[in-house]
Amino acid sequence: MAIDRAPACAIEQVGPGGCAKGYEHAPTPTGLRDAGGAPRRGDFILTHGDEWTSRLIRFGQNIRFRGERAKYTYWNHTALVVDEEGAIVEALGTGVAQRSIHDYDPTQYTVVRIKASDEDRAEAAAFACASVGAKYGSVSIVSIAISLITGGTFAFAIDGQLICSGLVARALERTTAIFKHDPARIMPAELAEFFAVEPPPPGTPKGRPPERAR
Repeated sequence: MAIDRAPACAIEQVGPGGCAKGYEHAPTPTGLRDAGGAPRRGDFILTHGDEWTSRLIRFGQNIRFRGERAKYTYWNHTALVVDEEGAIVEALGTGVAQRSIHDYDPTQYTVVRIKASDEDRAEAAAFACASVGAKYGSVSIVSIAISLITGGTFAFAIDGQLICSGLVARALERTTAIFKHDPARIMPAELAEFFAVEPPPPGTPKGRPPERAR
């Protein structure tokens, strides 16, 4: 197991063209504002990407997650919510960037609303925001792929580089989440499994991933 103790959470499924509960469109930098009950900083989303990094993650997850666990490979990307106006921080092939959850309107995504103190939420968001500008952890992805194919446990990475789920997992360490192995190597499916996030009903469209971040 990757997580020894996960915070309690509530799950919200958002279909393509939808928006998480609590948001309303507004002339803000994110295009949204909190109308009451929006996801809070420290919450995160599980969703779908189409960059080469996301495709490689999908390949790796399909190797590790078989049988009953295969359902968690439904998602291959994740991002952390860093404020109540819908700002998110995510690691993409172009590096770690701050964007808006509004960018994922065309895409199915799942909101994981964790139980955490205001102080822990602030720490999680601060870590993610401080990571903006970091390079994508391509070496970590290769290391994970080799481990999955060979069954080995040897890992290598470049300090300061992050993959999407590693970024979210390291931020969640600032809450009450406890990880058994290096959170920088955790995949989206592992986050889904250990927070007990069930995928939406079969046949739910995934929509299309947002445009590539510049």
